[in-house]
Amino acid sequence: MKEKIILGLPKGSLNNVNRGNTHQLFVDAGYEVRGYEPGNESYEINIVNDEEIVAFLTRPQSTPVELNRGMVDIAIVGEDWVKEESVLRDTNTVKIGDLDYGQTRLIVAVPNDSPYNNLSEFFEANRDRKTPILCFTEYPNLTRKHIMENEVYQEIYGDAVPFVQVRGLTDGDNEMVQVINSDGATEVYIAKGADLIVDNTQTGSSLKKAGLKELETILHSSAGLYAGVSCTGEKMEKAQMIFKQLYGAITAKKFFDVKFNISNSKIEEVSNYLIGNKLCADEPTITPGSDFSQINVLIPKAKFPEMIDAIKGFNATSIIRNDLKQLVE
Repeated sequence: MKEKIILGLPKGSLNNVNRGNTHQLFVDAGYEVRGYEPGNESYEINIVNDEEIVAFLTRPQSTPVELNRGMVDIAIVGEDWVKEESVLRDTNTVKIGDLDYGQTRLIVAVPNDSPYNNLSEFFEANRDRKTPILCFTEYPNLTRKHIMENEVYQEIYGDAVPFVQVRGLTDGDNEMVQVINSDGATEVYIAKGADLIVDNTQTGSSLKKAGLKELETILHSSAGLYAGVSCTGEKMEKAQMIFKQLYGAITAKKFFDVKFNISNSKIEEVSNYLIGNKLCADEPTITPGSDFSQINVLIPKAKFPEMIDAIKGFNATSIIRNDLKQLVE
């Protein structure tokens, strides 16, 4: 019997129907999942139809730590959290592949009425300040790195390392610029007296509601399947197979499965038109009949309206459109 692979499944926004329903992704990929329904997750999750997978719920902030210490073999997590863990030291975490959902940006934000347009202008305006600059964030490592790379910061403070506080732990020697761990709800710290925040955002709408504006983007992030130090040999082979199944479900969402009937006299003309104008994934599948034949194509969703107009021009009938669940290359 093969060694079981331990999978970390994300708690929070990556298993939310409004952002990235990881539970539904696994279902679409052919897995029968119990105990991971959005809003009703349990910490022990059962993949009913694959006994080689042992699944646990993981918090995004903790997932890279668990991967780096072999507590889980693979996990779905945002790239922002992986990079936050790897800023100060090299890790053996490997990205098996991007899953093309959960897109977000890590941004620097200030009050909406601030006169600054970027972080350099912020530091320039606060050059002679006598009290510490306070920045709250869930990403203290990425934030400190971004601040230290700013040219105006370097001009004012040189190589001094911003003071960082994560609960009771502190580090850094420049107490005039302080980065403080927020543990969530970061945008509210501006109202409590913080000078700036670093937070992730999808559309920026929550920032605007909080009376904030973006200064600059630190990085773009999306969900991916990552392998940790313990994922080698057969486990890595299994991990890559899981990724192919998941990616097949993601790819399928970009296509429609379309069937229609066409006169046999127009089969070649219609097929050439669809292929020549890239209105199908590969080439049409033809099921011949005595006078009419059925043509089946996978059509990119963005090209579906164009394709409908085209085949109607060839007098196509009985046009049926279906959603795909999975498309594995």
